[in-house]
Amino acid sequence: PCTGAGHGCPPPPGPACDPAQVQAVAAPPRPPGPQQPGSTPSPIQNRSLSPGANTFRLALIQLQVSSIKSENLARACGLVREAARQGAKVVSLPECFNSPYGTKYFPEYAEKIPGESTQKLSEVAKECSVYLIGGSIPEEDAGKLYNTCAVFGPDGTLLVKYRKLHLFDIDIPGKITFHESKTLTPGDSFSTFDTPYCRVGLGICYDMRFAELAQIYAQRGCQLLVYPAAFNMTTGPAHWELLQRGRAVDNQLYVATASPARDEQASYVAWGHSTVVSPWGEVVAKAGAEETVVYSDIDLKKLAEIRQQIPIFSQKRSDLYAVEAKKP
Repeated sequence: PCTGAGHGCPPPPGPACDPAQVQAVAAPPRPPGPQQPGSTPSPIQNRSLSPGANTFRLALIQLQVSSIKSENLARACGLVREAARQGAKVVSLPECFNSPYGTKYFPEYAEKIPGESTQKLSEVAKECSVYLIGGSIPEEDAGKLYNTCAVFGPDGTLLVKYRKLHLFDIDIPGKITFHESKTLTPGDSFSTFDTPYCRVGLGICYDMRFAELAQIYAQRGCQLLVYPAAFNMTTGPAHWELLQRGRAVDNQLYVATASPARDEQASYVAWGHSTVVSPWGEVVAKAGAEETVVYSDIDLKKLAEIRQQIPIFSQKRSDLYAVEAKKP
């Protein structure tokens, strides 16, 4: 059954669930108590799939983040196990999953990679045999701080890490003012990783506003973009879904966002609503504001059909315009 309890990792075999039937499953009760970027993949548009790999299950963990790092790590790993029991093959945590989000928190919670948080992620990815997109954590490296996503393979290996390229510096009078650049340094490279199902491109939150990043990932053969993100109560209702649908339709790929759960008492209140959007621009799975796990079966056959029916990649006017990467 789609929501069977199950025990242990990996999940038991069984029929895949229709994403229209399973979108968000409430998390179990809260327990008591407290590669470096590798070589650039070759540009491709439609990857060959492993036999029988036309669909796979994606899980987005909408974690309720507290000020206690050990509790956040334990809770995150528990929900990764829950996602694996439900058949997820690729799992994502939210932005700043191990700490509160805010410039005053980044230095306090920052770690090196590898470090405490990424070691836990490596262990649970191996235990559950899943591809684990580790949301993001404040990373310290050579005296600088970054907002960094680390990805682990089913054997626990660090596949790639991505440092947020576009820092969240905004000022909306009477609404919200925030400047990540007060404490963080932007990254300077793209990050993709391959699974037996498809190639995945990474962004973090504010990166989603920059269409060029998604276009470059599409050029490099990505069929799924994952953005661990924490939009707020101003930008969330206005732009959260709009941006995801735009990136998905423009590039004919799946877009997924993993947000922290909403905490009305936090200094920065996240919008929540972790989402999966299809290449047709449909919202196929979406959470509310509470802690939960969102599931969606990613249909790569449908993606290929859409690209065949509306062949925008072959119709681009490269004689008139271009979006191109200036670094690997």
